[in-house]
Amino acid sequence: MALQDKKVALLVEDMYNEFEFWYPYYRLKEAGVEVVVVGSGRTSVFQSKLGMPVTSDVAADDVAAADFNGVVIPGGYAPDIMRRYPKMVQLVKEISVSGKPVATICHAGWMLCSAGIVNGRTVTSFFAIKDDLVNAGAEWVDQAVCIDGNLITSRTPDDLPVFMKAVLKALA
Repeated sequence: MALQDKKVALLVEDMYNEFEFWYPYYRLKEAGVEVVVVGSGRTSVFQSKLGMPVTSDVAADDVAAADFNGVVIPGGYAPDIMRRYPKMVQLVKEISVSGKPVATICHAGWMLCSAGIVNGRTVTSFFAIKDDLVNAGAEWVDQAVCIDGNLITSRTPDDLPVFMKAVLKALA
């Protein structure tokens, strides 16, 4: 699958899940997608849950939804930090409103809640944030990948293979 004409924002903050960041990063690159690592702007180097560093390419303040064909948001506890930065939340909301793919895994559903884009939508996530998504108006299902329009959601690192197949298909 050649997607050389596509550009995806991969969001990052401290406490990101290593698998949920790096697996999408390399799968997207393998497909020819230009991956732009977008951080909060608080710093340029972010640490994973295990201390693995990643350097962002740009801060959320310096990008626009129109720059991207989609966004991937890894889990871990990073989404709880990401949603404290209005520009990160705004980026997700604007990409979603434009109809482009918004892909989240694990705890990244928190960003969907903060962006106000789950009401009436069907999603999945790590089970611990089910109540947050339901309280934001979503219907929650327990399955490896859930696709509702432009929203692509998954539960855990075990779901990464089917998650990324869905993301790549949506970008094509």
